[in-house]
Amino acid sequence: MRIAFTTELPAEGFASLSGHTLYAPLEEADVLVSTFDKPVTREMIMSAPHLKLVANFGAGFNNIDLEACRERGIRVTNTPNPVIEPTAELAFALMHAVARRTAEFDRKLREGKAEPFGVMNNLSHSLYGKTLGIIGMGRIGQALARRALASGMTVIYHNRRPIPQSTLESRLPNPDSINYVSMETLLQTADFVSLNLPYTPEVRHIIDGKALRMMKSTAYLINTARGAHVDERALVKALKEGEIAGAAMDVYEHEPQITPELLKMDNVVLSPHTGTGTWEGRIAMCANVCDNILAWEKGDISGMDIVL
Repeated sequence: MRIAFTTELPAEGFASLSGHTLYAPLEEADVLVSTFDKPVTREMIMSAPHLKLVANFGAGFNNIDLEACRERGIRVTNTPNPVIEPTAELAFALMHAVARRTAEFDRKLREGKAEPFGVMNNLSHSLYGKTLGIIGMGRIGQALARRALASGMTVIYHNRRPIPQSTLESRLPNPDSINYVSMETLLQTADFVSLNLPYTPEVRHIIDGKALRMMKSTAYLINTARGAHVDERALVKALKEGEIAGAAMDVYEHEPQITPELLKMDNVVLSPHTGTGTWEGRIAMCANVCDNILAWEKGDISGMDIVL
């Protein structure tokens, strides 16, 4: 088996694949290991006559031309499980950072621009007692909900359809505290709106000017999912005009470019697409990719995380 990579990954992460040819040229490869920051285009797929599997290093797969893979009968896998906890962890950290103004305070203290210490200076907002609205209640959304509930927050969510109560009961400590609501109710009610849904063309700009105007002026938008979920021009306008209180983002509409106005706003916290970026997470993702490839080699569909 010959394996090609769209970007350089640590060879030690693929030690379990010793005996196979790593870093093979794409035109010779049976397997392509792809990453979320590198597109797998139709041209690449059609130029690889031996390609039979694209094993994506990441949970999302909108970097891959699935239609071209379908035409060629190429299997596609991803790594959904290792990304759950790190991404939920960062979403919760961003909520804290923007509401408690942690990043802003740190920056201003270092620059000598902070307000004087004082009882009524440098005030921020608590998460305790607030309502978190989760758009996309999959595994990451549920992991975020677990953290929010433990911090004394109320959780509401919107999905294409409600999550079965038995599923919530198996994954959350107090599922009765979580309620399914319409998109409109979520936007109008939540103090924090967190985007945790996968990307499809249908949900591009799910947060647009209309959605932002529906949010409370005291609410914060959190995005650790995909940049295209948010119309960033509308977001800049909403932030400038005080339609919402702030935003915290790990992903961007025109990534890696960031809308310049966002870089200048104190009520915006930015992170460089690092939701899954922990050492532990990367090691687990390497292992997941290896497991998918080895299961594919054995013809064990049950052992694969199948996208296509």
